Amino acid sequence: MMLKNTFLLFGLCLLLGYTGLAQDQQEQPGTALPYNVTIDLTQVKNDKVMVTLLPPPIQQNEIIYNMPKIVPGTYSISDFGKFVTELKAYDKSGKLLEVQKLDTNRWKIKKATALHKITYWVDDTFDTPKREDVLFEPGGTNIEASKNFLLNTFGFVGYFDNLKQVPYVLNVTKPDGFYGSTPLKATATTATADTYRLDSYMELADNPLMYNKPDTTVLNLGNTEVLVSVYSPSGRVTSKPIATNVKDILEAQRSYLGGTLPVEKYAFLIYVPERPGKSGSFGALEHSYSSVYYLPEMPAAMFSSTIRDVAAHEFFHIVTPLSIHSEEIGNFDYINPKMSKHLWLYEGVTEYFASHVQVYEKLISVEEYLDKVRQYIYASQNFNDTLPFTEMSARVLEEYKDEYGNVYQKGALIGLTLDIRLRELSDGKYGLRNLMQDLARTYGKDVPFRDEELFDKITDLTFPEIREFFARYVEGSEPLPLEETFHKVGIVYEPVSTQMVNSYGGFIPGYDKETDHITVSDMGELDEFGEQIGFQPGDQLLAMNGKEITPGNIREIIGEDLQALTPGSKIEFTVGRKNKSGKLKELKLRGKVTAVPRQSVHLLELAPDATEQQLRLRAAWLNRDATLISEP
Repeated sequence: MMLKNTFLLFGLCLLLGYTGLAQDQQEQPGTALPYNVTIDLTQVKNDKVMVTLLPPPIQQNEIIYNMPKIVPGTYSISDFGKFVTELKAYDKSGKLLEVQKLDTNRWKIKKATALHKITYWVDDTFDTPKREDVLFEPGGTNIEASKNFLLNTFGFVGYFDNLKQVPYVLNVTKPDGFYGSTPLKATATTATADTYRLDSYMELADNPLMYNKPDTTVLNLGNTEVLVSVYSPSGRVTSKPIATNVKDILEAQRSYLGGTLPVEKYAFLIYVPERPGKSGSFGALEHSYSSVYYLPEMPAAMFSSTIRDVAAHEFFHIVTPLSIHSEEIGNFDYINPKMSKHLWLYEGVTEYFASHVQVYEKLISVEEYLDKVRQYIYASQNFNDTLPFTEMSARVLEEYKDEYGNVYQKGALIGLTLDIRLRELSDGKYGLRNLMQDLARTYGKDVPFRDEELFDKITDLTFPEIREFFARYVEGSEPLPLEETFHKVGIVYEPVSTQMVNSYGGFIPGYDKETDHITVSDMGELDEFGEQIGFQPGDQLLAMNGKEITPGNIREIIGEDLQALTPGSKIEFTVGRKNKSGKLKELKLRGKVTAVPRQSVHLLELAPDATEQQLRLRAAWLNRDATLISEP
């Protein structure tokens, strides 16, 4: 996930066919004349498409046209001007006006009061030949003639200085049989073109589109329509199973947020490449009403797990920054942005909610949730734990860009720690979800907060002690009080622990894509049990004690079934092993269950001697029965 913002007023789409808007644009008296932009997907040349822009009235003699240097949610430099070529400006008679390129992302147009239109070609980012131009794919653009067009609109359309708040009419000319997947509602649509109306550049940039022959599924969650759209060149990944897979997590999020969602329409735009992209990364980029995914083909169970976790995170951005955001986000500067210091809120709390909702709504067990928390703790050790989170956030584009990944690790732990502290101070009655609801009512989509005032406002809404929490652990350099926090809810936390566990052999597992089996990949760390059983490199794990082993249940078999066996009891693995002629044969490998010492880091487990107060607070935090000690 890498990872924003305005509210789309669906009900205000004008009932006008803007595709055929005349050159002399007419609007209702008192309303702003819009930009009129056309992206032509039918005439691809050298992997580029033409953009034509009819500007709103220009009142000054010179005007600067900008393409974004950075866009919300990416926290890195994009320089979309790199992908623009042959930018030309014309007056009404078709005469060229003088254009001066100021830098990578800005063009000055002379005699701008006479400006009638500009045209330029846009190249995509997916297959850029220069390593330094490679962008994280979910925040980039794709142009594949007759196949797929991923239109992150900020990669195709810019704005004039001081005219970001002017409306846009976006026209997309599309190939025959193509469908535009987007959270937007078209004001006009035909077999060859779609037209959309947007209230500002921020709204335009916040609404991506994906055009290809459709593979879509629609889910209805109360009053919210959720579109799942997939482009998979191989055809092996389709939208319906993904929609079925994410439906329960989205329903859980709706319940978690009080039963209703603050959006009418949401879109998951999912691109599944056959091979890794040039960035070498996979993940997603969130927007207020949609999210764009770039995920590899993988075993079905693994893909399901990945899409659920990533989708849960991205979908929760309908809370923040849609309903809660700072001035820096609400009026984003695409050329010289000032970063908010509250990434703990935008990404950290969002990631915390994405995992917490699953245990709170009983989609996963408490033990499974604690394993997710353990992963946050473990991964956060790769970052500077003494760097104040607000300082990192405000300077994430500069010296702290390598610390950004911690927003999904320590950021989630800040959310967890704050949630439990709020529950403690309120005797379980008020938590982080309540705080987010209060902040949304205090600010909302149209009123940004001031960065320097947020902590004081949260303190006013909650408890005086919360100001000290932020001062010490978010603005300050103190490590989070994890052991103390978990103790409050009857959970034992040990940074380092040695336990006896039943060994699976100690080999490094691999995956055979053709047979969809886990394999013995590397024997370098084989232990005495692995030698006793007789594993060999290349063995395909088929079953343990007769139970089939799959990529989807391997963790359950090793972590639960194997651990439930008594040391010294008999055990049998069925493996597939190639004989001398290369033919795969089934073999039974038998031995005795062997317990070996394993050093575990960041152990989390329910305390068997938890007090009544700890159990009550845990029950409020995890939505479980207060008498719960452990789960089957």
